[in-house]
Amino acid sequence: MLGRLRPFLNKILNPIASSININPNIITLLSPIICVIAAYCFYQQNLLGGALAILFSGFLDILDDAIARYHNRTSDFGALLDSTIDRFADCIIIIGLIFGGYCDWFLGILLIHSALTISYVKARAEGLGTKCNTGIAERAVRLIIIMIGVCIGMINPIYFTYILVFLMIISYFTVLQRVLYSYNKLK
Repeated sequence: MLGRLRPFLNKILNPIASSININPNIITLLSPIICVIAAYCFYQQNLLGGALAILFSGFLDILDDAIARYHNRTSDFGALLDSTIDRFADCIIIIGLIFGGYCDWFLGILLIHSALTISYVKARAEGLGTKCNTGIAERAVRLIIIMIGVCIGMINPIYFTYILVFLMIISYFTVLQRVLYSYNKLK
């Protein structure tokens, strides 16, 4: 999803990135702190605070990439760190939703499992030499769905739970899409 939006995002982020000349890994490391704040907000049933923290974390996630590209500081380690922090952020946000009572532990575990498996299939396929950027529920889409759920959850929290069930279903569907795509590329 971000790949298709990259030209638009570059127009917005390049001026910001040009004025921030620090190691992009520092920005990357701020993101999980913001996600812990989001999780705590969800735990406290502060949906708006959690949503704003996710938005800020997402902004940092794309800003670190923009800074790295603008200042020619991209690195394999930076890519590894970014992916690792993204997995941490995904999990901590869902843990906050569990402890906030927006989903039970079983649904929460399935959400975490599906998010990790989506990333694992991509990483494993790429380790075997094929790009695997397919699937309807990439990370950005999953976060947008959570944000939509938050907005609806402010009206009635039970609908937020239904949206999380929908997220779990399309996440596992994305795993299937990536496995089948990789099968076709690797056979």
